[in-house]
Amino acid sequence: MSASPFLRTAIEAARAGEVVIKHYYQSNLRIEIKADRTPVTVADVETEQAIRGVLAGAFPEHGFYGEETGQERADAEYVWLVDPIDGTKSFVREYPFFSTQIALMHRGEFVLGVSNAPLFGELAHAERGHGAFLNDKPVHVSNIAVLDQATLSLGNTKTLAGDPACWGELAKLIRSVSRIRGYGDFYHYHLLASGKIDLVIESDVGILDVAALGVIVQEAGGTVTDLDGRPLGLASTGIIASNGPMHPHALAVTAARGA
Repeated sequence: MSASPFLRTAIEAARAGEVVIKHYYQSNLRIEIKADRTPVTVADVETEQAIRGVLAGAFPEHGFYGEETGQERADAEYVWLVDPIDGTKSFVREYPFFSTQIALMHRGEFVLGVSNAPLFGELAHAERGHGAFLNDKPVHVSNIAVLDQATLSLGNTKTLAGDPACWGELAKLIRSVSRIRGYGDFYHYHLLASGKIDLVIESDVGILDVAALGVIVQEAGGTVTDLDGRPLGLASTGIIASNGPMHPHALAVTAARGA
C-alpha cells in the first residue's frame, strides 16, 4: 500500500531536517541552556524551521507543536508534533544517539510517526492501521512471553529511582529478566519494534520525545501506555512500551510509585 500524503510529507520533512543536522554535526556549535536545563543549539532551531516549512507548505491549515518554536493552532483537527533533535546532548558530544521525531495527532489521537536517526542510519515510520517499517522494511515486535527470556531497556529512570517502593519493584524486575540494557532515546524503541528487545520503561520524558515512537511500536504489534497504563497524551511524562506480554510486569513496577 502506498504512503498517504501525510506520511510522504512527514518523511520529506525529516529528510529536510537531516540536511541541516548533517551540516552542523561536529562543527563545535555554541550551546545555550534552556530554562529546563536542557541544551539547545542553532542546529535544533534551524532543523525545526526546515521541518516546519515542509509541513506548513503541504498542510497550512494544520496545527504545529515544536520543541523549539512552540505551538500554533493547537486546536486544529490535525496537529504536528516535532522534536527536531531528540538527544541534543548526544548531538553536541558527537555520538550518534539522537534523532528527529515527527508525529501527527488527529483529534487527540496519535496516528502517524516518523523517527529519523540520520547519523545512525535508521528511519522508522508508521501510520495507524498500516504497520511499522524500519528503513522501508516491515517490522514486528517479539512474541517472548516469559520474563527470564526477555530483554528490558531502561531510560531516564531518575524519578523512579527516587521512589523507594518503585525502585524496589524495578530491582525485582531486573533480577527476573534475561538481560538489562539502557539503549535510550530512539534506539530502544526501534529495537523493540523490530523484535530485538521486549520491554522499555522510561520516565522523565516529554510527549514530543515519544509520540512518534509510540505509533511505531503500536503499529509493530506492541503495547504503549504512560506509566499509569493510560494512552499517551500531551501531558504524558513517562512511557512503558512492550511487545504486549511484558507490559503487566512493567505496570506492576510503576504502580508502586508513592506506595
